[in-house]
Amino acid sequence: MSDLPGPYQQFKKDYPELWQAYDRIGAAAAEAGPLEAKVRELIRLGMAAANKSETAVHSHTHRALEAGATQAEIEHAVLLGITTLGFPNMMMALTWCRAAIAAHKK
Repeated sequence: MSDLPGPYQQFKKDYPELWQAYDRIGAAAAEAGPLEAKVRELIRLGMAAANKSETAVHSHTHRALEAGATQAEIEHAVLLGITTLGFPNMMMALTWCRAAIAAHKK
């Protein structure tokens, strides 16, 4: 993946075998069940939001768009966190998603 953030690119360069193992386990997890790519990315987006990881929210928003998700679907995935994450955390993730969507459109 060439659009990795700088620290991830450096990690990949410094530890190529570890990166390959990480990449393989991610691919294996993706293929372990019946979920289509769009659904997988929306789930990962929700997990990234719960983890308060801005970088991961941006990444999985981008990947969800690439997998065919609409802005409404992406925002819905984040809105579902309102009772689990709390309103402020949900709003934080929603703001990150909207920024990622705007950047994706450029």
